[in-house]
Amino acid sequence: MTPRWPRLRHPAQVVVAGFVVAVVAGTGLLMLPVARTGPGGAGVLESLFTSTSAVCVTGLVVVDTPEYWTGFGQAVILGLFQVGGFGIMTFASLLVLLVSHRFGLKARMTAAAETKTLGLGDVRSVVTGVVKVSLLLEAITALVLALRFATTYDEPWTRALWLGVFHAVSAFNNAGFALYSDSLMGFVTDPWICLPIALAVIAGGLGFPVLFELRRRFRKPRGWSLHTKIVLWATGIFLIGGSAFITALEWSNPATLGPLDTPGKLLAGFFQGVMPRTAGFNSLDTSQMNPASWLGTDVLMFIGGASAGTAGGIKVTTFAVLFFVVYAEIRGEGAVNIFHRRLHGDLQRQALTVVLLSVAAVAATTVTFMVFSDHSLDESLFEVTSAFATVGLSTGITADLPVGLQLLLIALMFIGRLGPITVASALALRTRVRLYDLPEERPVIG
Repeated sequence: MTPRWPRLRHPAQVVVAGFVVAVVAGTGLLMLPVARTGPGGAGVLESLFTSTSAVCVTGLVVVDTPEYWTGFGQAVILGLFQVGGFGIMTFASLLVLLVSHRFGLKARMTAAAETKTLGLGDVRSVVTGVVKVSLLLEAITALVLALRFATTYDEPWTRALWLGVFHAVSAFNNAGFALYSDSLMGFVTDPWICLPIALAVIAGGLGFPVLFELRRRFRKPRGWSLHTKIVLWATGIFLIGGSAFITALEWSNPATLGPLDTPGKLLAGFFQGVMPRTAGFNSLDTSQMNPASWLGTDVLMFIGGASAGTAGGIKVTTFAVLFFVVYAEIRGEGAVNIFHRRLHGDLQRQALTVVLLSVAAVAATTVTFMVFSDHSLDESLFEVTSAFATVGLSTGITADLPVGLQLLLIALMFIGRLGPITVASALALRTRVRLYDLPEERPVIG
């Protein structure tokens, strides 16, 4: 009797299944002997962890990327975080478009679930636009980096081009993988390396809907959607605030900013303030930063970037919605208003659900780390938040964790990339609609 596979009825289920297939395929490719520099193929755990980290555009590693993986292995990793950045379903929808030149309703719904479009009619243009914008920004960044590697660091042109492409794609997709064992610490005072990478990270973290709207209505800010306004304002505040926070706390730290001159400190502080937007590169030794800097970075990582982009975290829009909910409640207002627009009650409940599920996931995993390892609360919380928010910054403890905790990080990266609600929706067998309202009653709050 032929086994019957479960049907994927909800677009979110298809998205989750697509990511699972990508992780499994990447694991298989990385286990090939040609992918590893040493004798034999890589182990299952090393391959699975790296594949998940790449597909989920995280950047956490258990092995040294430039030393452990061959050029083939590095190319596989690049392909995985490029696919992860596009979104498995966006990439699949592009293939459907190229082959058949048309979309069915199911394909449009699947692509809409991944790209966060509001209607089904514009999915085709969005999917192709995602690819065009991504490749354009990655190519510009790669060109700048390749020229710098070749002219300043005497890299052969082929090697310089590979370095430029790898780090540009990694930056725009907020992946954080680097082809240097110390990430970008060797370029801490080089603005021609740090600034292009930081700008690519910011662009990827804005999200595709914002990039599209800026391209269409850049000179008409009054016509911007509420989503774009929230993302741009919140992004500016967190970039300036995060950079200032890290720079101030690390200014005199002899293990980080202390030895640098003033321009170097400002550049490194800005770079470290950008990276918690879920990029994962570091130009300073993260393990030597002050505990207060770790905590501030935890907050920035947890919030993350914008929706429908390459960043992780709960997203700046979610944070902004809850902020204005609190603000409206303090003022005693009956409705929540942002930029002269009233928020629907469904959005408020969604934001609260995302935050509470995310806090629960981070808290439970942090407690597990403290029970089954010897690491402190600061180190455990940092590593867990970095995994959940798909950042990739690390205090250096990931590679030495027990197998069980590494597997837990794999699950956390997967959940964090897809989002708690997406995973929950994908696992739900059906959606129940209540056809009646229950009697209303008000418990005491506070």
